[in-house]
Amino acid sequence: MAKMSLDDLRKLRDTKKTDLRKRDADGKEIQVIVGMGTCGIAAGAKATLDAFITGLDEHKLVDSCLVRQTGCMGLCHSEPTVEVIVPDMPAVIYGKVDADTAKEIIQKHLIGRELLNGHILDRPAIDILK
Repeated sequence: MAKMSLDDLRKLRDTKKTDLRKRDADGKEIQVIVGMGTCGIAAGAKATLDAFITGLDEHKLVDSCLVRQTGCMGLCHSEPTVEVIVPDMPAVIYGKVDADTAKEIIQKHLIGRELLNGHILDRPAIDILK
């Protein structure tokens, strides 16, 4: 194993601090929950999860948004599934979320605060949305 310089160690430390900050739930009001049950993984949920992590980094949302995994959501016919929880908006479950759809969710739902009607599987009744 090659020796690391002090600068290399500092870069490694900063990278790991950023990785740990992504996992910290304190102070994060927005949640993106990716279904990572067997059916979700088989349908491509790993690529979906990676797209959310990368997209949140690109848009500098790491400190306000928590991405986490859960098991099967019971919607195997629509995997990969993602639940999005944003303050002052209804919690929504999206289905058939590939990497491109994940980017669209980040742009429209998390940043633009509008729902993506084409992928919604479950949302509250209309009286809650008003």
